[in-house]
Amino acid sequence: MARPFVSVLIDTYNHERFIEQAIHSALEQDFPASGREILVVDDGSQDLTPEIAARFAPQVRLIRKANGGQASAFNAGIPECQGEIVAFLDGDDWWATGKLKLVVAAFMENPDVGIIGHSITEVLADGARRSELVRESPRFRIDSIAGARLFRCRKSFLGTSRMAFRAELLRRIGPVPESLSIQADEFLFTLGALFSEVLLLREPLTFYRLHGRNLFQVSDGSRSALQRKHDVLVSLTEALHRRFTREQVPPEVSNVVLESLKSESDALALCLYGGTPLDTIRNELLNYRITQENASRFRWFLKYISLFPALFLPPGRYAALKQKVASSSLYRKLRRKVLPAFQPPHVDRTGDWSPR
Repeated sequence: MARPFVSVLIDTYNHERFIEQAIHSALEQDFPASGREILVVDDGSQDLTPEIAARFAPQVRLIRKANGGQASAFNAGIPECQGEIVAFLDGDDWWATGKLKLVVAAFMENPDVGIIGHSITEVLADGARRSELVRESPRFRIDSIAGARLFRCRKSFLGTSRMAFRAELLRRIGPVPESLSIQADEFLFTLGALFSEVLLLREPLTFYRLHGRNLFQVSDGSRSALQRKHDVLVSLTEALHRRFTREQVPPEVSNVVLESLKSESDALALCLYGGTPLDTIRNELLNYRITQENASRFRWFLKYISLFPALFLPPGRYAALKQKVASSSLYRKLRRKVLPAFQPPHVDRTGDWSPR
């Protein structure tokens, strides 16, 4: 069987500090240069990102466009891809050298698989690293309640810099709604998991950089960031619901996928617009049920205890208190010694954010 031709699609916006490493990681793959192309879609950067990317021509093709967000970048780049497989990479992340070789081999060995994801290594600004490795259920599809639940808990292994698609599957999905300025990848990989089998590789083949300018992150607590993410989550939920309805997905299956998105958007709405203590508690318990499916009764008891301040604090203040406590080094040390954080049965974690 002939090895399929691969398109590497790098989306980028104001990544002048990172884009060179991202491109180098694609160029330096243990994979024949004749078997791949590299496209960089610059989404209207206002820094030196496009100039840096242009230096790599003709090995890299640069597509420049006005700023419109991640969905518009995907919609500009995907139709330009000539490969039978399209592997995505964010301009602020980078790949391990064996990424393409392993992913393409997995596609060749599994002709019924349309999308492949894999484990990741998260990297902080100080160089500290922690790997998240998939352990259980590396294959699934959104074709039943059980399959939707597997997807819901494992979709973190399918983000932009982790996901690779067969081009024919991307054509079936079609354009991404351009209201998704962030999280456009979730629209793609959710429908990819609906239309095709998903395979997750255990190897951590992407280095996912956590820094102060991740558009996806809202840890700075700014109202504009919270508002942007809330609006995108609402738009994403609505777009997926419309598509699920068109594809005649049973409501009990689609609800499993959509309730986690709605829970997340509702949590942000409580921070932005307020609500009652009962609203906060309901949302917290729903989110805990979704994210901690196998939590013991003891951990559920501790969760209820942790919600005591929510009885007296407005939703925004309670969320701020949670974030402050969770980011405390003293709290993290106590948790490690007394009650380690819940470990999902499908994930292995290595590393402890120790600087490198």
